[in-house]
Amino acid sequence: MTEADAPETEPAEPTEPTGPTGGPAGHRNRRALTAAVSAAAVAITIVGLATRGRRTTASRSTPLGAITRGAAAGVVGTLAFDTWLYLQYRRKHGNEPFPDWEFSADVTGWESAPAPAQVGRRIIDGLFQTELPDSRAATLNNIAHWAYALSGATAYGVVAGSLRRPRTAYGLILAVGMWLSGYVILPPLHLYKKITEYDAKTLGKDLAAHLVFGTTTAAVFSLLQPHRRP
Repeated sequence: MTEADAPETEPAEPTEPTGPTGGPAGHRNRRALTAAVSAAAVAITIVGLATRGRRTTASRSTPLGAITRGAAAGVVGTLAFDTWLYLQYRRKHGNEPFPDWEFSADVTGWESAPAPAQVGRRIIDGLFQTELPDSRAATLNNIAHWAYALSGATAYGVVAGSLRRPRTAYGLILAVGMWLSGYVILPPLHLYKKITEYDAKTLGKDLAAHLVFGTTTAAVFSLLQPHRRP
């Protein structure tokens, strides 16, 4: 889960979210999707803040509740992650609007598809023996990007939900775990280089983005988590 462009490049490249087709209709779709995700993230945060201190439980939260809260926190965390990367993109004089960047209109085929799309493509090809057309590259990349982020957030929810008081600082563990996983999973697939082949600056930028994701996810989860009675 990182910013993306092409295989065997900087790790900040292989996982930039991508999405629907180009043209006016595609642009409207991207704007609508961005608005929906942003509205959901804001609503989740507001609900957490508004009900904080009034939600109590005498027993441990259920696994389903922890998974739901983890996924909800992951929506906010992923949007924060993408926003952080977009700000870095704009600092480099990028000029795409956020919706077009978030659901990248410039990914038109598998040759330019980032790592999440490539992983998803291999899974689908292996399971169903189906060769996806180039037009599916952007959509599959976006699905894989969000699925990977939310899977990490829900796993965090299950673990943190079993604790008496989940703290924002625990998000550092989530962040480092998600960051390292890319360097474990992707090099054997030839989508990343080995972690030792990247310079400290590149790794630091990648880690910083994941720290935004982890701490934001953990903070929102703690807002949503019921407080246990003493």
